Amino acid sequence: MEEPRTTSAPPRRGHGGPMGMARGGEKAKDLIGTWKKLLGYCRRYRVALVVALLCAVLGTVLTLAGPDKLSDMTDTITAGIAPDQAMLETVTDTVSQTLTDNLEAVTQATSAGLGDQAQLTQKAGAILASPDFTPAEKQAFQETLASLAGATDPSQQQTLLLSLPEGMLEALLSPVTVHGVTLAPQDQVPLLTTLGQLDPEDPAALAGALTDLPAEAQAALFTDVEVEGTTLSGADQQAMLDLFTHLDGSDTNALLAAIDSLPASVYNLVKPSIDMDTVVGIGLFLVALYAISYVLSAVQGWIMATITQRVSREMRSDISHKINRLPMWYYNRTTTGDVLSRVTNDVDTIGQSLNQSIGGLLSAVVLLLGSLVMMLLTNVWMTLTAVVASLLGFALMFAIMGKSQKYFRRQQKHLGQLNGHIEEIYTGHTVVKAYNGEAHAQAQFDEMNANLCSSNFKAQCLSGLMMPIMSFIGNFGYVAVCVVGGAMALNDAISFGVIVAFMLYVRYFTQPLSQIAQAVQSLQSAAAAGERVFEFLEAQEMEDEAGKPTALPQVQGKVEFRHVTFGYEDTDTTVIHDFSAVAQPGQKIAIVGPTGAGKTTLVNLLMRFHEIQQGEILIDGISTKDLSRQAVHSLFCMVLQDTWLFEGTVRENLVYCTPGVSDETMEKACKAVGLHHFIRTLPKGYDTILNDQVSLSQGQKQQLTIARAMIADKPMLILDEATSSVDTRTEQKIQAAMDQLMEHRTSFVIAHRLSTIKNADLILVLREGDIVESGTHDQLLQQGGFYAELYNSQFEQVS
Repeated sequence: MEEPRTTSAPPRRGHGGPMGMARGGEKAKDLIGTWKKLLGYCRRYRVALVVALLCAVLGTVLTLAGPDKLSDMTDTITAGIAPDQAMLETVTDTVSQTLTDNLEAVTQATSAGLGDQAQLTQKAGAILASPDFTPAEKQAFQETLASLAGATDPSQQQTLLLSLPEGMLEALLSPVTVHGVTLAPQDQVPLLTTLGQLDPEDPAALAGALTDLPAEAQAALFTDVEVEGTTLSGADQQAMLDLFTHLDGSDTNALLAAIDSLPASVYNLVKPSIDMDTVVGIGLFLVALYAISYVLSAVQGWIMATITQRVSREMRSDISHKINRLPMWYYNRTTTGDVLSRVTNDVDTIGQSLNQSIGGLLSAVVLLLGSLVMMLLTNVWMTLTAVVASLLGFALMFAIMGKSQKYFRRQQKHLGQLNGHIEEIYTGHTVVKAYNGEAHAQAQFDEMNANLCSSNFKAQCLSGLMMPIMSFIGNFGYVAVCVVGGAMALNDAISFGVIVAFMLYVRYFTQPLSQIAQAVQSLQSAAAAGERVFEFLEAQEMEDEAGKPTALPQVQGKVEFRHVTFGYEDTDTTVIHDFSAVAQPGQKIAIVGPTGAGKTTLVNLLMRFHEIQQGEILIDGISTKDLSRQAVHSLFCMVLQDTWLFEGTVRENLVYCTPGVSDETMEKACKAVGLHHFIRTLPKGYDTILNDQVSLSQGQKQQLTIARAMIADKPMLILDEATSSVDTRTEQKIQAAMDQLMEHRTSFVIAHRLSTIKNADLILVLREGDIVESGTHDQLLQQGGFYAELYNSQFEQVS
């Protein structure tokens, strides 16, 4: 049994708490250096890594192209839902221009009729001779004719004619033909009168007056026109003008109702019509875009998962190989939980971070910068709105994160304290019950549990605000974009599609910020884990023994200690002082002494678990320094007080690392230690798997390890309190078997129960690292020295 050593460095706990579990949020001391080493592990996969990163970048770029095309689709659909304003303006302009041209044509035709002087003189004479007009009217008529003869402008002529009485005007005018329609004087007079009385700037009054004209006049003014291959009749034009004459342009509902009431020829030109070819084309493009982006993301995820798992496998393999190359003093200074944590937790942390952080970080950066560029290219003011709204939200989030960090640190601290308490109480559960310490242990647990609950509550409450804040940031950005975008759309500064695109860009802009923060934190955790892994991988190894023999051809079993001096590494205290002894072949050497005398240390030196500072140990005259450790280990069987069994069959545990063992040899060894009958009672005998469902006593476990040593059948034997966990009867049976086993073998036996070593050929009595007595059992008792004191103390009765 290993004695406690006050001279060695105290065992260290793993980083962060009991069992070496890594503490959350731990940061690496050398972030850049650690990541260089991690990337060095990925050097073999650099081509695949580059492909994965390119897939991430291309997938993100394709994603960024989506909102722009979606904006085009939205604008196409929006334009198709509303009436064709451009076509409506075209129709209105065409009808108005045609009406203007026809009015001018009628005016010119009327003026041309008055230009025939002979006909005008004849009609003037008839008017002056007519008894239907008064002398005053005839006098005014003559004055008008004089003015009319000097007028060359049609509008001036029209004004002069309209000053005449209606009867004179009809008698003066002649029938004219315009666009195939003959206008009699009685049709021309209302037309000229209407045109002369109306304001050209009042289209509503003009349209109303035109509807009151005679049919022939209307037919001359409203002629068929062709717009985009569609013929609009005069009646359809009159109906359209009548609908829009009294329409309030600010009333959208009235406008839409008027459009629905338009004549069929006009309605077919201006009716709402979505360009489905364009919509379908954009839709298929978006589907292809997002499908390619998904494929690239899937490929990137598969590549990164493959790389990280292979890197993790290589790291675990390197650590496993490293474990076998490290000296024993390293494990004396490092807890088992710390080593396990490096192999499992730290390597898993590295793998997860490599898988999630590298590609995710690059995608997030590209998405952030790309969305910002796309927003700037689309509209600067909308970009400022989205960025300011998002940054305000993130400022609030980072403020809360800064407050919560201390609670997370406190949470990890209290968790480590609680884990340590539970581990201690569970390990010493029997002692706690024996001393009635349940209440005290429960009080300590309740206090630690309350502290952990409090810190957990505060940390998780603040942490729980992150997602609502992220949702608030997104929604706040949406609202800001919609409000500003709506105002700009009302002013025709942007289209509705731009607003839709910006709503997606806002999400693309805010999402990477949180992803980058998480990725950076993950990279820090990976660096911290990597630092621990590389610290282990770079630890000082045992010297290379490639040139030393790995086996001795013939072993006699003579062991000699020559002036051996030893002190544990990193200490100045000497544990073994100038120790010398000789064990002849086949002798049984017993090593006794009080706890801490150096008994197990001496055996460890013999096995080369530690290197001596001075002197040497020789086996058959050959120094163990000149032999490889493998050669030394192959010479000894060891049975320790602390049994070690692994999950496997009884057979596998018995023949551990010993090839070619027959069933007969195995059963013979088990019978020798009194274990064969028990094994036969197991469900599958020697093929029963040892696990939690198979309950073995400590003595039975010890019997298994002794049988394992007997099966190994090596030249020399080391027994370290091998029978300490068995009862007296079983001990006697095992002792007889071990005596048989030790025949013709050099054996080293460490025992506190001195009755078990009476038959030893040589007993070495150690005290504080020195041999104070040596001899046989009887010789040492006769000397009445320290050995006799130890031996007799076993039989003393406490009075």
